[in-house]
Amino acid sequence: MTVDNSSTSSNSALALEARALACVRGERRLFEDLHLKVSGGECLHVRGENGVGKTSLLRLLTGLSKPEAGEIFWNGISIAKDVSAYHRELLFMGHRDALKEDLTALENLQIYAALDDIQLLGEKALSALWRFGLRGREHLPVNCLSAGQKRRVLMARMLTRQAKLWILDEPFNALDIHAVQALQDLIAEHVKLGGLVVLTSHQEVNLPHVRTLDL
Repeated sequence: MTVDNSSTSSNSALALEARALACVRGERRLFEDLHLKVSGGECLHVRGENGVGKTSLLRLLTGLSKPEAGEIFWNGISIAKDVSAYHRELLFMGHRDALKEDLTALENLQIYAALDDIQLLGEKALSALWRFGLRGREHLPVNCLSAGQKRRVLMARMLTRQAKLWILDEPFNALDIHAVQALQDLIAEHVKLGGLVVLTSHQEVNLPHVRTLDL
């Protein structure tokens, strides 16, 4: 199974590549001999029915799980050689919110920035939250926010994280139509600036420079 995205971006030196990946869960082989390459300025949409291995593939690409066979490369270097360095260039958004429920939306952005060793000015953090419709809710504990509002906090984190590679597992879940459009705009901006995106979604996505991989 192969997908090869030909880049037209000026930042095409950036590249995520998987070679001959195989994934086994329990006694079931989800996929094997999977090859893909995504370069700067491109988006890969991974599609497939539930249970075919979409989330498992994303976890392999993040380095959170190890493949049964094959290898993953970031800019030509195996991610296994220095996972920590790879993670500094990566933003992963999974199914769970991964937010601190007892902290406010603003505090969540600030603590993630501190963990990522990123200088995040208060004005920039507030601007990111306001962009995604959280004006007036920035000082509320996250456990007071709806599921959709929590996803908007994560969108604000995407804006402030400064990662080159975004790996997003069903990022449009729990979002209304306006938030879906806002997230698609954010992803499009990231791609236009030469970033890379790999995402799963059950719905069609309207994004530039997007290719599909069907599992």
